[in-house]
Amino acid sequence: MFKKAVDAKSHQRLSGADRKKLRRTVQNRFTLLTDELLDAILPPKVEITVSKFQNRVLVYSIEGGCPMFFDIDGRGNEILPTVFALWEAPAMLPSFMLKGGEVSRYVLGGADLMFPGILIPPEGFPSFSAGEIWSVKVPGNAAPIAVGFTTMSSEEGLKAGLRGKALRIAHYYRDFLWESAEGHYVPNAGFWEDVVMEDPAFLASGSGEEISDALAGQQTSTGNEEDESALETASTSATDAKNGTEEDIVGSMNEVNLGDDVSANEANTEKQNPLSTEEVDALLDQCLLQALHTTLKEKDLPIPGSTLWANHVLPCRPPGITLDIKKSSHKKLSKWLQSKASAGMITVKEDKHKKEIVLISVNRRHPDYSTFKPEKKKAEVSESSVSSSTAKPQSDKMLEIIEVYKPSIHNSAIFASLGEDKGKLYTASEAADVVFKYIEKENLVKPTNKSMVVLDPILCDALFKGAIKKGSAYPSEIHKKDVGSTFIGRMQPHQVVMRGGCEPVVRKGGIKPVQIMMERRQGNKKVTKVSGIETFLMDPDSFGSELQKKFACSTSVNELPGKKGYEVLIQGGVIEDVARYMVEHYGVPKRYIEVLDKTRK
Repeated sequence: MFKKAVDAKSHQRLSGADRKKLRRTVQNRFTLLTDELLDAILPPKVEITVSKFQNRVLVYSIEGGCPMFFDIDGRGNEILPTVFALWEAPAMLPSFMLKGGEVSRYVLGGADLMFPGILIPPEGFPSFSAGEIWSVKVPGNAAPIAVGFTTMSSEEGLKAGLRGKALRIAHYYRDFLWESAEGHYVPNAGFWEDVVMEDPAFLASGSGEEISDALAGQQTSTGNEEDESALETASTSATDAKNGTEEDIVGSMNEVNLGDDVSANEANTEKQNPLSTEEVDALLDQCLLQALHTTLKEKDLPIPGSTLWANHVLPCRPPGITLDIKKSSHKKLSKWLQSKASAGMITVKEDKHKKEIVLISVNRRHPDYSTFKPEKKKAEVSESSVSSSTAKPQSDKMLEIIEVYKPSIHNSAIFASLGEDKGKLYTASEAADVVFKYIEKENLVKPTNKSMVVLDPILCDALFKGAIKKGSAYPSEIHKKDVGSTFIGRMQPHQVVMRGGCEPVVRKGGIKPVQIMMERRQGNKKVTKVSGIETFLMDPDSFGSELQKKFACSTSVNELPGKKGYEVLIQGGVIEDVARYMVEHYGVPKRYIEVLDKTRK
């Protein structure tokens, strides 16, 4: 939701009555939030501002401080806490624990949380319904890094073999909402003393170099292993987990995961022999070269040193090995990267504003880089084998919608120059990789400013031909962070709709939403009409039969006059119930459901 910068239309203070209304709404929505924590998040005598955005989102902030809550629909129905509020009150929401830093890398990049990335506690998978608000945490840390809505219930997730999307992320650490308050937030000292800082997401205070050095000194293990017994325990314990309260779920997950991490680290410490300074230096260089060859791409540059360390260097260390830069001859992350820059392998500079070293470019012609042979990562067969061996046949009601893009006449020359298939459908990340491969092939990165890309005629046409007004000059360069989004915006959008055993259907352009309309007939009688469900691979006859049993009412299915498709007619005013049933049992996202009540005056 906040992946891209959105300007606010207006900012204003809340009146006293509106402040009280906001507190009541928050208290009613988040039952785990105590009065003391609510006062810490929304102090009674502090001014609160509301910012209205173009996409109807409302953001409530402490005046001169941080955003604490945001309202997606602007009506109070979908109000969520920000990571700042969750850092003050981590127990406000139930939480999913990630398997490790490798998964958090994707979540902090804006991706939704998938079931295979969730760490399953020994007592079984937690119980939840579709549309609930959950937070995301990493092992060993009580502070959440993201918040969002569950896409299906725990029962449906277990039926699907714990595959697919579990949580639709609405807000995460380091997105534009977070960055809008950067520099204002001062964490509660007592709380932060108790937090085990094992992830870069929780080093939000202090200078950039302090953060980098703290990150470089962290001691984490790579425990990503998951065996069949975990999923078996999850499936057998799902029923028992329902009987526990949300407080029990959150508390038990945190306790178990923290305990597991401690034991895992102790076991690794006992097995691992202490490394000498020379061995640590060699291991650092090996991990850096492995990262430069495998995970770090040109589109990621420039990249802060702390991000490079946490998201690329650390994941490349051997399993069970603790990598502490303080035990190297360099002692600090900045000095180590500067030594690599002096050798000519990379280019770095210091960000004077954040006081952090930044990796600008990589010399891929350097002898150390060209002679290094990266290790191929072993395929993570544990998850796939476990899921395939324990998963039940996927329910026919499971829905998945994937946004893909097809090359257009504007940018087909880019694909042709790289030998890529111009008729193929690409995901957003795949399309971005194509344009950055072209930039690397043609050496278009500006030598004097590595964050800028010089536009040659082919790339300029691909990005701007037909989009520039007549008489206006075409740009000669573009910022690297804008290349991917501009390139994808020039492609033809498509949607791939998949459901259970049905064949995937590719639809050009956007998806037309389901329309649910309620109107009066013959006096005070109400009827509910549902149309457009074929888009989501739903059979109208089967759907009508289910609603007849579900709501104990008569239903009928008729062809839409003058249109393709069918309309399900339900006797009775069940407009909200039908919408909820489609979300919970068919997985239709709320954004694809239009509701119109004609019975209201």
